[in-house]
Amino acid sequence: MFMAFYLILFMCYLIGSIPFGLLFTKWAGLGDIRAIGSGNIGATNALRTGNKKVAIATLLCDALKGYLPIFALIHMGCVSATCILTVAFVIILGHIFPVWLRFKGGKGVATTLGVYLAINPWLALSILGVWFVTVKLTKLSSLSALIAAVLSPVLAYFFVIGLPETYVQGGQKMYVVYFMIMVSVIILGTHHENIRRLLSGQEK
Repeated sequence: MFMAFYLILFMCYLIGSIPFGLLFTKWAGLGDIRAIGSGNIGATNALRTGNKKVAIATLLCDALKGYLPIFALIHMGCVSATCILTVAFVIILGHIFPVWLRFKGGKGVATTLGVYLAINPWLALSILGVWFVTVKLTKLSSLSALIAAVLSPVLAYFFVIGLPETYVQGGQKMYVVYFMIMVSVIILGTHHENIRRLLSGQEK
Protein backbone atom coordinates (compact mmCIF):
# COMPACT_ATOMS: atom_id res chain seq x y z
CA MET A 1 0.00 0.00 0.00
CA PHE A 2 2.79 2.39 0.92
CA MET A 3 4.65 1.56 -2.28
CA ALA A 4 1.51 2.33 -4.30
CA PHE A 5 1.16 5.69 -2.55
CA TYR A 6 4.80 6.57 -3.21
CA LEU A 7 4.30 5.62 -6.85
CA ILE A 8 1.29 7.96 -7.01
CA LEU A 9 3.38 10.74 -5.47
CA PHE A 10 6.17 10.20 -8.00
CA MET A 11 3.75 10.17 -10.94
CA CYS A 12 1.99 13.31 -9.69
CA TYR A 13 5.33 15.08 -9.28
CA LEU A 14 6.12 14.26 -12.92
CA ILE A 15 2.68 15.51 -13.98
CA GLY A 16 3.25 18.74 -12.07
CA SER A 17 6.66 19.07 -13.73
CA ILE A 18 5.28 19.21 -17.29
CA PRO A 19 6.36 22.70 -18.54
CA PHE A 20 3.35 23.50 -20.71
CA GLY A 21 4.36 27.13 -21.21
CA LEU A 22 7.73 26.10 -22.60
CA LEU A 23 6.25 23.37 -24.79
CA PHE A 24 3.45 25.51 -26.22
CA THR A 25 5.69 28.48 -27.07
CA LYS A 26 8.16 26.18 -28.84
CA TRP A 27 5.41 24.38 -30.74
CA ALA A 28 4.01 27.75 -31.82
CA GLY A 29 7.40 28.78 -33.17
CA LEU A 30 7.85 31.52 -30.58
CA GLY A 31 11.19 30.32 -29.26
CA ASP A 32 12.17 29.59 -25.68
CA ILE A 33 9.80 31.28 -23.21
CA ARG A 34 12.65 31.45 -20.71
CA ALA A 35 14.30 34.04 -22.96
CA ILE A 36 11.16 36.20 -23.04
CA GLY A 37 10.02 38.80 -20.49
CA SER A 38 10.53 37.55 -16.94
CA GLY A 39 11.82 34.18 -18.13
CA ASN A 40 9.03 32.41 -16.28
CA ILE A 41 7.25 29.43 -17.89
CA GLY A 42 3.76 30.44 -16.72
CA ALA A 43 0.76 31.89 -18.54
CA THR A 44 1.51 35.53 -17.68
CA ASN A 45 4.89 35.36 -19.37
CA ALA A 46 3.43 33.33 -22.24
CA LEU A 47 1.10 36.27 -22.85
CA ARG A 48 4.17 38.46 -23.40
CA THR A 49 4.83 36.52 -26.59
CA GLY A 50 1.77 38.27 -28.04
CA ASN A 51 0.03 34.95 -28.67
CA LYS A 52 -3.13 34.83 -26.54
CA LYS A 53 -3.94 31.28 -27.59
CA VAL A 54 -0.62 30.04 -26.23
CA ALA A 55 -1.16 31.95 -22.98
CA ILE A 56 -4.69 30.56 -22.53
CA ALA A 57 -3.54 27.02 -23.34
CA THR A 58 -0.73 27.36 -20.81
CA LEU A 59 -3.10 28.65 -18.14
CA LEU A 60 -5.64 25.87 -18.70
CA CYS A 61 -3.11 23.04 -18.82
CA ASP A 62 -1.19 24.29 -15.77
CA ALA A 63 -4.49 24.41 -13.88
CA LEU A 64 -5.62 21.00 -15.15
CA LYS A 65 -2.45 19.27 -13.99
CA GLY A 66 -3.38 20.43 -10.50
CA TYR A 67 -7.09 19.72 -10.86
CA LEU A 68 -7.31 16.29 -12.50
CA PRO A 69 -5.18 14.16 -10.11
CA ILE A 70 -6.86 15.59 -7.00
CA PHE A 71 -10.33 15.30 -8.55
CA ALA A 72 -9.58 11.66 -9.42
CA LEU A 73 -8.38 10.85 -5.89
CA ILE A 74 -11.43 12.40 -4.25
CA HIS A 75 -13.89 10.68 -6.57
CA MET A 76 -12.10 7.34 -6.31
CA GLY A 77 -13.04 7.36 -2.64
CA CYS A 78 -9.79 8.69 -1.17
CA VAL A 79 -11.17 10.98 1.53
CA SER A 80 -8.08 11.13 3.74
CA ALA A 81 -7.02 14.75 4.07
CA THR A 82 -3.41 13.70 4.62
CA CYS A 83 -3.35 11.63 1.43
CA ILE A 84 -5.03 14.21 -0.81
CA LEU A 85 -3.13 17.22 0.49
CA THR A 86 0.23 15.43 0.29
CA VAL A 87 -0.40 14.61 -3.36
CA ALA A 88 -1.56 18.19 -3.99
CA PHE A 89 1.59 19.56 -2.39
CA VAL A 90 3.80 17.34 -4.54
CA ILE A 91 2.03 18.45 -7.73
CA ILE A 92 2.57 22.12 -6.87
CA LEU A 93 6.22 21.47 -6.01
CA GLY A 94 6.57 19.67 -9.35
CA HIS A 95 5.41 22.77 -11.19
CA ILE A 96 7.71 25.08 -9.25
CA PHE A 97 10.69 22.70 -9.26
CA PRO A 98 10.38 20.60 -12.45
CA VAL A 99 12.99 17.91 -12.92
CA TRP A 100 12.98 18.54 -16.68
CA LEU A 101 14.16 22.15 -16.26
CA ARG A 102 16.78 21.66 -13.56
CA PHE A 103 14.19 22.52 -10.90
CA LYS A 104 13.56 26.02 -12.26
CA GLY A 105 9.86 26.21 -13.05
CA GLY A 106 6.81 28.43 -12.68
CA LYS A 107 5.40 30.36 -9.78
CA GLY A 108 2.65 27.88 -9.01
CA VAL A 109 -0.42 30.10 -9.18
CA ALA A 110 -2.43 28.35 -11.93
CA THR A 111 -1.55 24.85 -10.71
CA THR A 112 -2.47 25.78 -7.15
CA LEU A 113 -5.79 27.19 -8.32
CA GLY A 114 -6.46 23.91 -10.13
CA VAL A 115 -5.79 22.00 -6.91
CA TYR A 116 -8.14 24.27 -4.96
CA LEU A 117 -10.81 23.86 -7.63
CA ALA A 118 -10.68 20.09 -7.14
CA ILE A 119 -10.77 20.39 -3.36
CA ASN A 120 -13.70 22.79 -3.36
CA PRO A 121 -14.99 24.81 -6.35
CA TRP A 122 -16.46 27.55 -4.15
CA LEU A 123 -13.11 27.98 -2.44
CA ALA A 124 -11.35 28.32 -5.80
CA LEU A 125 -13.95 30.77 -7.11
CA SER A 126 -13.67 32.92 -3.98
CA ILE A 127 -9.88 33.10 -4.38
CA LEU A 128 -10.28 33.88 -8.06
CA GLY A 129 -12.77 36.60 -7.09
CA VAL A 130 -10.20 38.20 -4.78
CA TRP A 131 -7.66 38.13 -7.60
CA PHE A 132 -10.12 39.62 -10.10
CA VAL A 133 -11.23 42.47 -7.82
CA THR A 134 -7.61 43.31 -6.95
CA VAL A 135 -6.62 43.33 -10.64
CA LYS A 136 -9.50 45.70 -11.40
CA LEU A 137 -8.44 48.05 -8.59
CA THR A 138 -4.66 47.95 -9.03
CA LYS A 139 -4.04 46.72 -12.61
CA LEU A 140 -1.21 44.61 -11.13
CA SER A 141 -1.46 40.87 -11.76
CA SER A 142 1.40 39.93 -9.45
CA LEU A 143 0.05 41.96 -6.54
CA SER A 144 -3.38 40.38 -7.08
CA ALA A 145 -1.86 36.89 -6.95
CA LEU A 146 -0.02 37.76 -3.74
CA ILE A 147 -3.14 39.13 -2.03
CA ALA A 148 -5.19 36.12 -3.14
CA ALA A 149 -2.49 33.79 -1.80
CA VAL A 150 -2.38 35.54 1.57
CA LEU A 151 -6.16 35.47 1.96
CA SER A 152 -6.65 31.90 0.70
CA PRO A 153 -6.14 30.17 4.11
CA VAL A 154 -8.78 32.47 5.62
CA LEU A 155 -11.20 31.68 2.81
CA ALA A 156 -10.37 27.97 3.16
CA TYR A 157 -11.60 27.93 6.75
CA PHE A 158 -15.07 28.89 5.59
CA PHE A 159 -15.31 26.94 2.33
CA VAL A 160 -13.85 23.51 3.13
CA ILE A 161 -17.14 22.66 4.85
CA GLY A 162 -18.40 21.84 1.36
CA LEU A 163 -16.13 18.78 1.15
CA PRO A 164 -17.42 15.24 1.86
CA GLU A 165 -18.33 14.87 5.51
CA THR A 166 -15.66 12.27 6.30
CA TYR A 167 -13.04 14.60 4.85
CA VAL A 168 -13.69 17.38 7.33
CA GLN A 169 -14.42 15.45 10.51
CA GLY A 170 -12.46 16.43 13.58
CA GLY A 171 -9.18 18.19 12.92
CA GLN A 172 -9.10 17.34 9.22
CA LYS A 173 -10.76 20.63 8.33
CA MET A 174 -7.75 22.43 9.75
CA TYR A 175 -5.40 20.29 7.64
CA VAL A 176 -6.70 22.12 4.58
CA VAL A 177 -6.05 25.48 6.24
CA TYR A 178 -2.53 24.46 7.30
CA PHE A 179 -1.85 23.16 3.80
CA MET A 180 -2.94 26.44 2.26
CA ILE A 181 -0.78 28.42 4.67
CA MET A 182 2.26 26.41 3.50
CA VAL A 183 1.34 26.87 -0.15
CA SER A 184 0.81 30.61 0.37
CA VAL A 185 4.29 30.94 1.88
CA ILE A 186 5.78 29.09 -1.10
CA ILE A 187 3.93 31.29 -3.60
CA LEU A 188 5.14 34.38 -1.78
CA GLY A 189 8.65 32.97 -2.14
CA THR A 190 8.25 32.35 -5.88
CA HIS A 191 7.16 35.99 -6.23
CA HIS A 192 10.12 37.44 -4.33
CA GLU A 193 11.32 39.39 -7.37
CA ASN A 194 7.81 40.78 -7.95
CA ILE A 195 7.65 41.83 -4.29
CA ARG A 196 10.99 43.61 -4.63
CA ARG A 197 9.82 45.42 -7.77
CA LEU A 198 6.48 46.33 -6.17
CA LEU A 199 8.22 47.84 -3.17
CA SER A 200 10.55 49.83 -5.43
CA GLY A 201 7.70 50.92 -7.70
CA GLN A 202 9.14 49.14 -10.74
CA GLU A 203 6.45 46.48 -11.20
CA LYS A 204 4.29 46.82 -14.29
